[in-house]
Amino acid sequence: MNIKINFDAMGIATSVACAIHCAFLPLLISSLPILGINIIHNLVFEWGMIGLAFIVGFYSLFHGYVKHHRLTAPLLIFAAGFIFLVLKQVVPQFEYLFLSLAVVLIIAAHFYNYRLCHLSKCSSTNHQH
Repeated sequence: MNIKINFDAMGIATSVACAIHCAFLPLLISSLPILGINIIHNLVFEWGMIGLAFIVGFYSLFHGYVKHHRLTAPLLIFAAGFIFLVLKQVVPQFEYLFLSLAVVLIIAAHFYNYRLCHLSKCSSTNHQH
């Protein structure tokens, strides 16, 4: 059985999961601290999500760069988004602004990479053409 993993889709999913966590979780699950569970503004969880987004995103985009299109634009867009993601943690006054910019840029980088990978002619097993 040959299973193909689409790392661009995984990168988009982790970005969306991070956005949902940061924006909607406080509104929907405000009773978790009463139960002794604290994932809202938990630094370990926040940095863990940022680390996961970086690992999946960088791997996906670097793979696309090396194996498919050799264009740095998706990596640069991802880097800009990732800078905003880190700034969200460092400058909490602008958390939602930086988060919005980060999510848009990171998802845009994955979509652009995905499109470039599908436009290229290659024999990689990680993308379907």
